[in-house]
Amino acid sequence: MLRAYLYLSVFIPITALFALSASICSLFDSSGRSYAFHARLWARFGLALNNTPVTVRGVEHLPDGPFILMSNHQSNFDILALIATIPRRTYWIAKKELFDIPVFGPSMRRGGYIPLDRSDGRKALKSMENAADIIRKGSSVVMFPEGTRSRDGHLLPFKRGGFMLAVRAGVPVVPVTINGSGRVNPGGQVKLYSGNISLSLHPQIDIPDGMKKNEVEEWLMERVQGAINSGLEV
Repeated sequence: MLRAYLYLSVFIPITALFALSASICSLFDSSGRSYAFHARLWARFGLALNNTPVTVRGVEHLPDGPFILMSNHQSNFDILALIATIPRRTYWIAKKELFDIPVFGPSMRRGGYIPLDRSDGRKALKSMENAADIIRKGSSVVMFPEGTRSRDGHLLPFKRGGFMLAVRAGVPVVPVTINGSGRVNPGGQVKLYSGNISLSLHPQIDIPDGMKKNEVEEWLMERVQGAINSGLEV
């Protein structure tokens, strides 16, 4: 636990500095490149600070156009590992309330992050259609279909929202299996350990034609779950 508190005593102030610098740079760069640069540098710093190397396999499975990356979720270090190592610019979908924070929220928009309004069914649907349109136009995103961290490394039941978005956007889904992050930073615990994290990217799954939306969503969910499970080391 002491290791975790020492880590946070350095990581939190550094995070604030990166956020401030990214916000300022985003005022002069609407392309999102400087924001992505700051995010990658921040993630690599966070991993190095805890002596946590990351290996990646399967980057050849990333398509040329936009895609949705769907990963299992074991630890806060999953976010660092994905941002630091995926060799394509990707964005995150975040709850709308974060975009209302002064300075930080507008910089997230300029950085290409996508807001999702979950306040009621109608707004959530409209927000999802907007997110799908942004993805269709070329923005690749990362999602955790479990919605929260697994405490034992096994996959939790998937939530349907990410698959609804994938079907509406009509872009390929690339499943990713993360191993090791749960041992580095166990879910729900303030503990840190040194260790390796590995990312395995699986072949893309294309949205099929000729099926009803709800059938496609169920089909896609099963395929993504099977791909991620196939690489889990639990």
